[in-house]
Order: sequence, then structure tokens, then C-alpha cells
Amino acid sequence: MPLAEITARVRAAERVAGRADGAVTLIAVSKVQPADRVRAVLAEGHRVFGENYVQEAAGKWPAWRDRFGRLDLHMIGPLQTNKAKVAVELFDAIHTLDRPSLAQKLASLQQAGARLPKLFVQVNTGEEPQKAGVLPGDLAGFLQDCRGMGLSPIGLMCIPPEGEDSTPHFAMLAKMAAEHGLAGLSMGMSGDFEAAIAHGATHVRVGSAIFGARDYQV
Repeated sequence: MPLAEITARVRAAERVAGRADGAVTLIAVSKVQPADRVRAVLAEGHRVFGENYVQEAAGKWPAWRDRFGRLDLHMIGPLQTNKAKVAVELFDAIHTLDRPSLAQKLASLQQAGARLPKLFVQVNTGEEPQKAGVLPGDLAGFLQDCRGMGLSPIGLMCIPPEGEDSTPHFAMLAKMAAEHGLAGLSMGMSGDFEAAIAHGATHVRVGSAIFGARDYQV
């Protein structure tokens, strides 16, 4: 579990890109990882984690927060509207605001007194029909609608098409974020996080490179 190695690579990529040390948040993606692997990373002092499933996260992170103290938990998987209330209570950031119905649900929770996590809008940069996310051409209208509901997204997120060069997608996301005055860029995973940092990523989502391959039978 080379957390120290991955952290060193993140810091080195920051320097190469001329960015400040610590400008990039390393999210350790712990979904479907055995508890002993996650505890080992917690024991090393890492405190920022990403999860894809609300139910899985709710089953393990409250106890770990009690044991390890302050943790920063990020929702990076698709969020069902009927699980939004639990997600708002559990997560510090949601990276997958991707459709009007979810925006409306989050706005209603906020109006009811909930303190919303930080919000990133997921953009389907590859315009893949099977993938969630706002299409690039719809982003301006979606952001306007979100802001009209009282939501304040802080950034954008993307998952480039598998098997393609990620860098054009990172460049596209960075350009869109700049055009809309958004500082956050959630992009880059185990195989391409250094390229994402070169294009301005503020959050990189690294799982298997830290924890090892996932066993979905666990």
C-alpha cells in the first residue's frame, strides 16, 4: 500500500506544473476495499477518502470517524436521489451532481435546513450515452439552474472515456471551469493523475494505486 509513494508523486507533479505544494488533494478511493487495507492507510495518517456507494460508506465510516477523528469523505459515485439525505449527512463533498432531479433534491434539503457538502458538477466530457454527467453543451444552463435554486457548486468533475487519452478531457474540463468561475477540478485517477495535475486538477481520485486491486467479492 504505497501511500507515501503516491503522495510523493502528487507533490512532484505539483512542482513540475509550477503549483504550490499541497495545491492538490489526494482522495484515497476506498470503495469495495477490505477494512484492513483502509485501516492501514488511516494509520499512516491519511484523512481524505472517496466512496462510490452511500450504503457501503454509511456502514463503515461513522465508526472510523469515532476512532480516527476528523475525516474528509467524498462521494464520487452516482448518487440516487432517494439517498441524497443520507449522503448530505455523511459526506463532506459530492462530486457527482449530474442532473436536474438531484439538484432539486439537494436544494430542497438545503431549504429544509441541511448544510450541504461541497458540490462538484459531473461533466460527461466524452458525451458517452451510458455515462452519467451533464453534457458540455448543457453545462451553462445547468449551472444557471443550480444557482437559481440556491446551490453553489465549487467545481467540475469528469471521468474520461476508458481507453482514450485523458488529457484532452482534462483540458476541456479546466477550460469550462475557468469560463464559469469555478476553482475546483476533480479529475485524474490511478493511471493518469499526474497528467490531471498538469492540467490544473485540485482533487485526484486514486484507489488501486494506493490500496491494490479491488476484489468485488469482498
